[in-house]
Amino acid sequence: MKNKQPIGILGATGMVGQRYIQLLENHPWFEVAWLAASDRSSGKTYGEAAKWRLDTPMPERIAKMMVSDAEPEGAPKVIFASIDAGIAREMEPKFANAGCAVLSNSSAFRMTPNVPLVIPEVNADHLHLIEAQPSRQQGGGYMVTNPNCSTIGLVMALKPIEERFGIEQIFVTTMQAVSGAGYPGVASMDILDNVVPYIGGEEEKMEAETLKLLGKLAGDAVTPLAAGMTAHCNRVPVVDGHTECVSLKLRKKATQEEILAAWAEFQPLAGRDLPTAPAVPVQWTALPDRPQPRLDRNRGNGMAVTVGRLRPCNLLDWKFVLLSHNTVRGAAGATILNAELLASMNKL
Repeated sequence: MKNKQPIGILGATGMVGQRYIQLLENHPWFEVAWLAASDRSSGKTYGEAAKWRLDTPMPERIAKMMVSDAEPEGAPKVIFASIDAGIAREMEPKFANAGCAVLSNSSAFRMTPNVPLVIPEVNADHLHLIEAQPSRQQGGGYMVTNPNCSTIGLVMALKPIEERFGIEQIFVTTMQAVSGAGYPGVASMDILDNVVPYIGGEEEKMEAETLKLLGKLAGDAVTPLAAGMTAHCNRVPVVDGHTECVSLKLRKKATQEEILAAWAEFQPLAGRDLPTAPAVPVQWTALPDRPQPRLDRNRGNGMAVTVGRLRPCNLLDWKFVLLSHNTVRGAAGATILNAELLASMNKL
């Protein structure tokens, strides 16, 4: 603990909370020092409180830790939060006002004007918004959010294209894994042998968050990308990995070779050398039947986005398929990467 930043986790027993613990077990910069969850878990050891659902063992040190009350008193100054939006609206500002840096996977404050919604490879400069938060000015605390799990993969694939050619219209249809709904997720009788063409609030999140992420910082505000966008979101019987079919209309005409070059050469300065960052953020596959969740979701330790099937679109300009790991890149890993970026900027 002498050399590592102590981290607290709000919502530690949930699926994203478990991912935080898994991904931080051997992290070179951070170490889990405090766990909090619902009242029914408080006062128990983590091993007693959590029903571990991941494919690696629960770390022994974590299993013996006590689950604390979800209050700032006694918590470390860096908090990773993954709690329901309704609870987050009250709880996350409480921690920020107590001087904590709150790195949130919740949707509660993503669209708040002075709260950064950040993907390090895409819009690291938006972190300037923390300086406009009253809690930052009063006690040093602040809130930073990462996007919705379906939005992250989309925006990472769009960023290199937007930079070089501009984007006028975005049409996306998602096929989203059941783990995106948390545990126990969707009832088996509802999802097996089925596709559910509705995920509450998901389409609205994708449409709003994508344009904020690709927007420009002007002073203490973000001007969203001036593009039309529509999203269709579906839940499918896949455990991990969101697949998305995307069609784009570009502002400047581009050849297939130019788009492939934009993806291949996408090496943003921000986040490149951070411990959790993938060496190649957007990875192209030329195979005609890829990407696929089972085969491609763990690229870059689950932090890379895989793109494939780039071809002309008869309605817009180009269409392609992308895949991202929804609980790693789309949730816990995204929060950790934001924290690494803030640490590299001496903001933690």
